[in-house]
Amino acid sequence: MFDTDRWIEIWVTITRNKTRSLLTCFGVFWGILMLVILLGSGRGLKNSIFKNVDGFATNSLFFYADRTSEPYHGFNKGRYWEMRNRDVETIRKEVTGIDALSPIIWGSRGDRNIVYGQVSGTYNVKGVYPAYFRIERQNLHFGRLLNDIDMQEKRKVCLIGSRICEELFKNEDPCGKYVRVNGLYYQVVGVVKQIASGVNIGGRAESSVFLPFSTMQQTLNQGDILHFLCLSARPGHPIQQMIDDITGILKRQNEISPDDTQAVAVLNLAAQFGMFEKLFAGIDILVWLVGLGTLLAGIIGISNIMMVTIRERTREIGVRRALGAKPWNILSQVMTESLVLTALAGLLGLSAGVFLLDLADRILSAQPSADSDGVAMLHPGVNIGTAVAATAVLLVCGLFAGLIPAWRALQIKAIDAIRDE
Repeated sequence: MFDTDRWIEIWVTITRNKTRSLLTCFGVFWGILMLVILLGSGRGLKNSIFKNVDGFATNSLFFYADRTSEPYHGFNKGRYWEMRNRDVETIRKEVTGIDALSPIIWGSRGDRNIVYGQVSGTYNVKGVYPAYFRIERQNLHFGRLLNDIDMQEKRKVCLIGSRICEELFKNEDPCGKYVRVNGLYYQVVGVVKQIASGVNIGGRAESSVFLPFSTMQQTLNQGDILHFLCLSARPGHPIQQMIDDITGILKRQNEISPDDTQAVAVLNLAAQFGMFEKLFAGIDILVWLVGLGTLLAGIIGISNIMMVTIRERTREIGVRRALGAKPWNILSQVMTESLVLTALAGLLGLSAGVFLLDLADRILSAQPSADSDGVAMLHPGVNIGTAVAATAVLLVCGLFAGLIPAWRALQIKAIDAIRDE
């Protein structure tokens, strides 16, 4: 049960020497403060980096044709080859674990290739499947995205980027209006802006025109050739197995040696994102080690002070033992005093750390560049799980800090303690 007298006694003991208690608690306060600030700063750095790829499929793969490095079936080394529509269909049928699949064909980026009325500009032109927008997600400002009917009927429709809308249409809704793209007219069905700010495929979406792949392939008069193949894997599916399967199909269908390591170029963004995850996991481990080391120094300080306190209270402990106090009473009181000192200092440090991180977040969010690329830190802070973990570590350390002094107090014999000067 809650013993009011015991807690009053503990509080009197702690406040008997205020300066010593404050200096002792400062070590724990500083240790938990540094741990929280380092963890919050690491999270802010992670948020800043991953903001640049937010909206982009982190388990995505990209394939494109390169020159062969091995002679095969009568073809010389150094041959140029191109992917074709049949490759896409075979990959779709034979490769498991694909979430979204889209070939890409690039259009001409000639001078003033996009025209509306008397206004024109030079922008990127891409032909894509509707599934492309599940790999590189977009914010839709007006209208709709391309769909399967656009593909099947080879409609002359297009999506334009937000920058094109701003420069050609002065931010008015352009849906239903026609723009001339590389000499041909297409009806605008939507305006998009790329979500990810640090990753793009062949140019940023806000400066690009998207056409249905089938329409663009026909207007370019290049048969069934495609320039690029991008896809995303389902969660948990082995990426390397998918790379091997797709590479094997492309080599088999295009007369490329199975031993040729150059002909099929692969960009594995899944591996890049995995590397970032491991990097930040390592940073978190390092932060915990540094923070716990600082906290340990404060805990040792509390343990030393408790040893001094036990030495000063030798006669008191002896009298209590002589009057029949059980070992558990002595043990629990000493460990409770240590726990109270640690908890007070630690919770103050935790609160101060959260306050400083929140203050830093408010200051950073108020900056004009808060939403731009290259922000060093974004929303620094600690989540509830980290706060609970830090509190648990703190309380365990407080118990251990009082364990040795409590054991020392139990070794004091009543008769020796009473005679102590």
